[in-house]
Amino acid sequence: MIPMKMSEGGRVVIPVEIRRQLGLKDGDTVLWEFSNGEARLTTRAANIKRAQELVRKYVKPGVSIVDELIAERREEAARE
Repeated sequence: MIPMKMSEGGRVVIPVEIRRQLGLKDGDTVLWEFSNGEARLTTRAANIKRAQELVRKYVKPGVSIVDELIAERREEAARE
């Protein structure tokens, strides 16, 4: 844990150690998630990576879910 003080207007400076580990640069957008009385700071890239890992558990190796989706859409369009 790294202690930080909140300044006027609710501003908090993200310590350099955390910015480096998250790969943050000036002007980047961060995401805050609030759950069970805790605030969590993350990035879009981290959220995308987490979602990809979750989906990967349910997709067989070598299967492209994009190709499957396109095939489904074409079948639906052909039926219309």
